[in-house]
Amino acid sequence: MALTDTFVRQVKHKGAEIGERYADGGGMYLRVKAAGKYWRMDYRFEGKAKTLALGVYPEVTLAEARQRRDKARKTLAHGIDPSVAKREEKTARAEAAANTFEAVSRDWLENTANKRAEITQAKITNWLEKDVLPYIGKWPIATIKAKDILDKVARRMEARGIHESAHRIVQICSQVFRYAVATGMVERDVTADLRGALVAIEKTNYAAITDPQQTGALLRAIHAYGGHRYTLAALKLSPLVFVRPGELRTAEWSEIDLDSAEWRIPGAKMKMGVDHIVPLSVQAVSILRDQHAATGHGRYVFPSIRTGERPMSENTVNAALRGMGYAKEVMTAHGFRAMARTIMDEVLGERVDFIEHQLAHMVKDPNGRAYNRTAHLPARREMMQRWSDYLDKLRIGADVITLRAAA
Repeated sequence: MALTDTFVRQVKHKGAEIGERYADGGGMYLRVKAAGKYWRMDYRFEGKAKTLALGVYPEVTLAEARQRRDKARKTLAHGIDPSVAKREEKTARAEAAANTFEAVSRDWLENTANKRAEITQAKITNWLEKDVLPYIGKWPIATIKAKDILDKVARRMEARGIHESAHRIVQICSQVFRYAVATGMVERDVTADLRGALVAIEKTNYAAITDPQQTGALLRAIHAYGGHRYTLAALKLSPLVFVRPGELRTAEWSEIDLDSAEWRIPGAKMKMGVDHIVPLSVQAVSILRDQHAATGHGRYVFPSIRTGERPMSENTVNAALRGMGYAKEVMTAHGFRAMARTIMDEVLGERVDFIEHQLAHMVKDPNGRAYNRTAHLPARREMMQRWSDYLDKLRIGADVITLRAAA
């Protein structure tokens, strides 16, 4: 005779030490003891008598206990021991709970750190900690759906108007999920389902001034800048070395040899992951010597104004340009690279491959092999000095006779 909800609720322990047993069918029964009421199921596997715990009443109801019994009987029918299957499910649940998005993302960051520049590693870590982990970091990664990433992460960023960053964050989440797929934590990258769901962004280049006359006006504005001396030094040096803004602001004195007039940037800081040499013109060395008097005792050439333990903020140079009246659609910190690339090629007639080398772009020889960091270094050194001399003439408004005009 099958059990009923009323009987299970009302039955009392009658004093037997092992408790009383009330069968329900299919091997399942209710064991009533002084400590409580327990669902159990007796079965045989490979000739051995075994007992499977199905839960404790009332946390597990009669209907739920029957569902667990039926599941166990199906498992048996497939030649699998229900006790072993239950233990494996429990382990899997524990692993899923431990494999939170935060745990997996930090594991991914650590195990792939050698594939990206130090500055990129720091930026990705900051993005995750600011825009992702507070919202889905504690969730088991196996439970996260595409809609969770869209609603909890991407839409929050879009509401702040940072659409391009929202796309970048979803790409980072995708990399975390692909890592989880590779390590067996999830079956697939759910961010693939977000294709077309985010607000579209227009692809634009970094704004840059590339007209010589306007460049002269910008250089005069820089030299008249009345802000902090660290910012002024960074502004003055930017057009002379035209490195990426992140490479400039994280420059360390240990990388710079003023006597040899060279700045050697380690590959860990470079976008391409390859060491880079920047020959320093006389003008660049002069700026750095003045800066060394102020910050040479510390690690960074351009430390944070608030604390010398961190480099200058990534927004400092752009903010200074805005303060000087140059809108983001006109000139950016990154724009000094395009300025140099355009004017050195179209006005000064410098060799394009030398310019590309100095921009730290991947340049290959006729056999398709990438040149090393010292390729054409003497010629590049001369080019960088000609460039600095030319900028000085633009700044003071002198007539500039270009190489092509003289030819």
